[in-house]
Amino acid sequence: MKFMKLGSKPDAFHAEGNTVRYYFQQLDDGVVVDVMTVKFSLPAVNLCYLLQQRYVSSELVTDVIINVGEVKFYLHKFPLLSKSNRLHKLVLKAHEEDSKEIHVADFPGGPKAFEICAKFCYGMTVTLNAYNVVAARCAAEYLEMSEDVDRGNLIFKIEVFLNSSIFRSWKDTIIVLQTTKSLLPWSEDLKVIGRCVDSIASKTSVDPSSITWSYTYNRKLSVPDRIVEHGMKIPERVDNVPKDWWVEDICELDIDQYKRVMIAVRSKGRMDGNVIGEALKTYVMRWLPDTIDSFASEFHHMRNKSLVETIICLLPSDRGLGCSCSFLLKLLKFAVLVGVDETPREDLMKRISLKLDEASVNDLLIPARSSQATIYDVELVQALVDGFMLHEKCCWEAKITGDFVLGHGSWLNVGKLIDGYLGEIARDRNLSLSSFILLSQSIPESARPIHDGLYKAIDIYLKEHPNLTKAERKKICGLMDVKKLTMDASMHAAQNELLPLRVVVQVLYFEQVRAASVVHRQEDSNSITNAEEEWGKTLPNECNDSLGKQMSRLKITRDGNVPKNGKLSKKGSKNSLSGMQLLRSRSRRIFDKLFVGGKGNGYGENRSSETSGSSPSPTSMIQGETKSSGSSSRHRRNSVS
Repeated sequence: MKFMKLGSKPDAFHAEGNTVRYYFQQLDDGVVVDVMTVKFSLPAVNLCYLLQQRYVSSELVTDVIINVGEVKFYLHKFPLLSKSNRLHKLVLKAHEEDSKEIHVADFPGGPKAFEICAKFCYGMTVTLNAYNVVAARCAAEYLEMSEDVDRGNLIFKIEVFLNSSIFRSWKDTIIVLQTTKSLLPWSEDLKVIGRCVDSIASKTSVDPSSITWSYTYNRKLSVPDRIVEHGMKIPERVDNVPKDWWVEDICELDIDQYKRVMIAVRSKGRMDGNVIGEALKTYVMRWLPDTIDSFASEFHHMRNKSLVETIICLLPSDRGLGCSCSFLLKLLKFAVLVGVDETPREDLMKRISLKLDEASVNDLLIPARSSQATIYDVELVQALVDGFMLHEKCCWEAKITGDFVLGHGSWLNVGKLIDGYLGEIARDRNLSLSSFILLSQSIPESARPIHDGLYKAIDIYLKEHPNLTKAERKKICGLMDVKKLTMDASMHAAQNELLPLRVVVQVLYFEQVRAASVVHRQEDSNSITNAEEEWGKTLPNECNDSLGKQMSRLKITRDGNVPKNGKLSKKGSKNSLSGMQLLRSRSRRIFDKLFVGGKGNGYGENRSSETSGSSPSPTSMIQGETKSSGSSSRHRRNSVS
């Protein structure tokens, strides 16, 4: 820390022996304060202030008494009047009123700052540092200790110290800026705050590779000496200074001071948006409480509200950069809790809508406001989704052939996000069916290539809301497309008694169609593979055989004998028929299992009666060939393997 000593005489200020400055006792509300040591006993009284007397040890009798706050200073006129134009006027006024005491009201910095000025007038040793220099500067301005009164006066010396030392030091500048709050409006009028802000903002823009001063809670850079072969010592920087090296230090500032610094940093135009976002995130983590209860307390309500509104105001102008979606959603959660005004809240929601595809389900779980019956604020999330879709559609229309794949990828991410969110809010029994359906339908079909997440959310909603009517169940199940369910989801849905019968039948039907296509593709692949293997076995023999043998084989073929690969083709046709019969048998078993499982409560009987008029079962076709064909197919696959 930088410091400056003024004067050379020893300190001759003393306090009167039988007086104290403060006396405190145990108050009724339980507040305990320190009791200063006194040289005589005092009766137990309420909180009071007793004047302290300060005087200068000198052979000359003091001729003026100056009251500053609760302290009386017994001083001499000559050294004071030679340095302070303000005291000269006050002494003349007191002389006219025939009074020896001068009362100074609202003195900046209080008695301590006045004592620094008084010691300077006497030529006593005074040490100025980052903690008291602003108070001394304001006090000197109040006392009019300028160059017009005396050359080399206190104002001039303090300004030299500020410009040559304080404002060139990173840490001292931050300390000085913190001390200016209690000295308003003097510190503002003297431009001390403005110079501190400009100094801090300028240092944040310095190239990190050239930083050598202390930063980040007094952690100094490690620059050891590396000894080379020639005996020379070359300083080698071990730890690279990050671009956001300054964000933790300025977190100690008050929110108003922090706002001015960040505005100055942004106005420089040389700071990356990601670094600014990291600075805001660090400040929020430093000052906002972790728990919701403490955050919403009345004691800190106004401070927290001002803090959140200020952070929103300081967000990077480029909405696509700077802050992560997770941090923005956390900030939105705080904004809802403290009741931030509508304008900053809407601005924050627009920023989140641009990055909604980067969010997680936990980020969206924002507690509902007091006027809402649900656990989470579903309406807020609905607005975020609507904003995201509107932005994506506008971008897609503006760049039809440009970023379609990237934009479609963000749609997929939001689709998964909303399906997961629906699964969380579906457990809320106060969630209306209309809100669930509206949020689900806000996502386009292209954002849901798979409906497993949506099916899971619907299943949870049906379990938590058992009083839904048949029409409501049909309506909510109509949100999902059974053709987009995976194998596991389809098997679960086929046995889900909460689903309407029509949905279960659709699931079974499309599962059968899917299985048939899979078996067909496998049989085609096996036929091609076997044909290629037989061809590979025959081809070398044909190359080695003589031309006469080849002609004889051709003659036999013309006479009607079937070659070996002809038998392979015949078996392949039987295998295809066998696969179809196995598929039909499997589908029949699924239906039978469903009907038998539902007979206990009459649910299966109703389903059977509803489907009795449908088309005949596929398994009624060619029952006799199923077993033999299946065994032939299994035998051939074993031989191939």
